[in-house]
Parts: sequence; C-alpha cells; structure tokens
Amino acid sequence: MSDFISLFGSLKEPEEPEKKQEEEQESGFFSRMKQAVARTRESFTSKIEDIVAMTRTVDERDLEELEAALITSDIGVQTTTEILDALRERARRQAIEGGEELRDLLKSSIRQILEAPQRPVAVPAAPPKVTFLVGVNGTGKTTTSGKLAAWSRAQNHTVLLCAADTFRAAAIEQLEIWAARSGVEMIKTRQGGDPAAVLYDAISAAKARNIAELYVDTAGRLHTKSGLMDELEKMRRTASRLIPDAPHEVLLVMDATTGQNGLQQARLFTQSAGVTGIVLTKLDGTAKGGIAVAIARELDLPVRFVGVGEKMDDLLEFDAKAFVDSLVG
Repeated sequence: MSDFISLFGSLKEPEEPEKKQEEEQESGFFSRMKQAVARTRESFTSKIEDIVAMTRTVDERDLEELEAALITSDIGVQTTTEILDALRERARRQAIEGGEELRDLLKSSIRQILEAPQRPVAVPAAPPKVTFLVGVNGTGKTTTSGKLAAWSRAQNHTVLLCAADTFRAAAIEQLEIWAARSGVEMIKTRQGGDPAAVLYDAISAAKARNIAELYVDTAGRLHTKSGLMDELEKMRRTASRLIPDAPHEVLLVMDATTGQNGLQQARLFTQSAGVTGIVLTKLDGTAKGGIAVAIARELDLPVRFVGVGEKMDDLLEFDAKAFVDSLVG
C-alpha cells in the first residue's frame, strides 16, 4: 500500500508547478487587462461606486445615473438602452436589493453581450490558415499584423506575413521591421504593385513551406480608380481559388480611441469585406473602452484581440470575463 501511495504521490507532483504556472499566467493576464481599461474604469467605476455606496434598494434615479455612466464610457445609446430595459424589467419583477446586486446584474448583462457573438475560430483542413487584416489607415493594421505573428509564434505555430498594403508609403518597410522583430519571413512586392498578385505568391509560398498561419496586411485606401472594397473582394477570390474557404478569418482593426465614430467605418467593412472579428487597438489610451460592448451588440462581431501598448507582446486575446471584471470590478 505504501508503494502505491508513493507512486501515486510521484505522479501528482508535476501537476502542482503546472497549476501554479497557470494561476500566475491568469493573474498576469488579468493585471494587464485591468491596466488596459484603467482610463475607462476611472470614469466609469467612480460613478458606479457612488451608486453602490448610497443605494439600499435600486430605484429609477439610480438607473438613470447608471445610464449616464454607461453612455459616457461609449457603450452607446442603443446598447445602454437595452441593458437598462433589462434591469428595469428585473426591478419590476423582483426588487434589486442594493448596489452590489446591481453591480452583479450589470456585469452579467455586459458579459452576456460580449460573449453572444463568440464563435469557434475557423480551422482549415490543411495549412495555411489565412487571416486578412482590414481597416482604415491609422488604426494599426500593420503593427497588429506583426504582433499577431509574434503571438502565433508564441503558440508554437509557423508564420508567414504578406505585405499586401502596397499603396501606403512605407507600409512594406514597416511590416519588414515587425517581421524581423517577430522572427518570421515576409512576402512582398514593390510599392504600387498588385495586392492580389503578392497574396497569390504568399499563399503559394505558405503551402509549399507547410506554414500554419498566413497574416495578410491589406490596404486602408487605394490610389487607383478601383474601390478599396473591390480590391479586397479580388483578394478574397484569389485566396479562395488557392485554398478552399480562405480567408478563414477577416479581422477588422479598430482604433478604440475613436469610440462610436469608428462604428460607422466598422459597419462598412463588415458589410463589404466579410469581417469575422475585431482587433481593438489603443485600448490603453482611451476612456472609451465601452466601445467593445457596443461592437459586440450592434455589429454582432466578437472582439478577438485588444492592443494594450506598443511592445511586441502588447496584444491580448480577448476574454469577456476578464474585461468585465477589470472594467466594473
């Protein structure tokens, strides 16, 4: 029996460091997410705390104050109205007993909104998985392409970058710098070249080298007579001819600091470019972090990643629970 206990103990010992490492990773992730939404939380939580501290039974005045706090954080009028309607309905059926219960109900409501659009990420039958990065210039597409390459490398995936933004001055050179930093190769052409042609070369190279992930940095505008959406559609056709169902993901890169103003741009790309998810950049530089909630509700799109700084690893895979806990407390 003692031999069995000794063996059993020896089998369990390796699990403890792994568990501790997972807990440290979770703690570190939550800390970074909390830091990323710090500016939004400062304005939002202070108002929530006032309601929580002063409220014993939630009434209409409390809900109106909460409504103002939500709109200020750029959650948006439409989404805020839906959240408040649900809280009012709950209050009619069953009294909301105090600010803490109100906070819990609010967190649950926001988390449900953020999780509703989440879908399994497409996995191709054979590599590479092709991901387009789309969006207007200035949102951080090229930087995000490089950070995603580094993120995939950290997942032990082989990666190739494609410089298909051939029209913006220095876009190719900028992506070359990120490729070098992240330790991946890049396929490019001359400035002003055909984006679909360089994409064809990149997919062919990825297939020949058995590359797992191909990230494609696309243009935010064009200097030609053809429209941007027409060019993106041409690239989609090129990808699908070489790999069935490609592109597997189309990530729209949005600047969080633009808040509600960015939603109209997002709608245009969503309708025309087949967007499957959002990368929300510069989240650490704005008090408008509630835009993530508006995106999920109004565009029915999942936030896949958030940019929280300028460093290579300052791109976090989005987690609704961590985001809500960081934002609301």
